[in-house]
Amino acid sequence: MTRAADVLVDDDGSTLVEFGVVAAIFLLMIFALVDFGRLGFSYVLAEKATQRAVRVASVRPPICTGLPTIHARRLFGALGQTVANGTACTAVAGLCEAPATVRCLGSEANPTARAIWAEVRPLLPVNAEISHLRFSYSYDPALASLGTRYAPVITVDLADLDFAFVTPIGALASLAGAGPSDLGESFVFPPMSSSLPAEDLR
Repeated sequence: MTRAADVLVDDDGSTLVEFGVVAAIFLLMIFALVDFGRLGFSYVLAEKATQRAVRVASVRPPICTGLPTIHARRLFGALGQTVANGTACTAVAGLCEAPATVRCLGSEANPTARAIWAEVRPLLPVNAEISHLRFSYSYDPALASLGTRYAPVITVDLADLDFAFVTPIGALASLAGAGPSDLGESFVFPPMSSSLPAEDLR
């Protein structure tokens, strides 16, 4: 009769299995720290890029076409009143025309867009393109005076910008049983926006 204590237990390889599980979890943590650190850093740089882009756009010729050149008097506005050029558009109700907001994408064909792209490109992820920059020019009566040069509020949006992870976080998470295999494939930044009024350096 064989006693239970006399039965030999073969535990060859158990240490290697334990090491494999622990190593996968450890590597997952290290790679996650590296990549999520890069993600946060890239996000901050992208926000800085929108601020720099709108600063350059505010002192350069417009990127979008179809903008008026001056703050014109509204047809039939302020009837019967003699108002001199230079009068604030908010001084008399209905004095100035209110142009519609004009929007466009960044393009290599536009010299202003190219200059802005040269400024912000080093701050963005490697897969960023000039078309990720979106510009809008909107009328603000508080900044307008009759007959003066059109001075819109310029807004630069950075949208649809992908961040690519470089470490195999998804494969390690799946190996360690900690998450889906598509973890860490890519991340789309939420839209970022920055606005400034236009300036005329002349």
